Amino acid sequence: MEFTDCVKFANANPVAWLATVDGDQPRVRGMGMWYADETGFYFQTATMKDLVRQLHENSNVEFAFFKPEEMVGTMLRVSGEIEFLDDVEIKKKVLSDRPFLSELGLTAESPELVIFRVSKGEAHFWDWESNLKPKNIIKFGSGRK
Repeated sequence: MEFTDCVKFANANPVAWLATVDGDQPRVRGMGMWYADETGFYFQTATMKDLVRQLHENSNVEFAFFKPEEMVGTMLRVSGEIEFLDDVEIKKKVLSDRPFLSELGLTAESPELVIFRVSKGEAHFWDWESNLKPKNIIKFGSGRK
């Protein structure tokens, strides 16, 4: 498997379970990933969410995408460090792709609109057949092997 397989799987199954840390307590929540491409996995949120504070305090995350199938299904787990993207053009694109954000009163200039991505890290697929096998780690971003 290659990173392009991760991108394809994530875009086809964009609901992710994102894990962060709040102090010493793990936190997980379902999120709709905005999109993935060769530069990473993109998400948006808003500053009124605890998630933003957690990401500022500890930028290491893990998230998983799941495709249900017969028996168990397939999961893609991704871990890495987030980076915040404060770019008006990127915010304009997310508002175009996700009009419900404008309905909440957010604009491309709103400091409350937060875009982040994971552009480097590790990923691996899991399914029933690979359950007991060693993980096939896919490194992506800078430092890829």
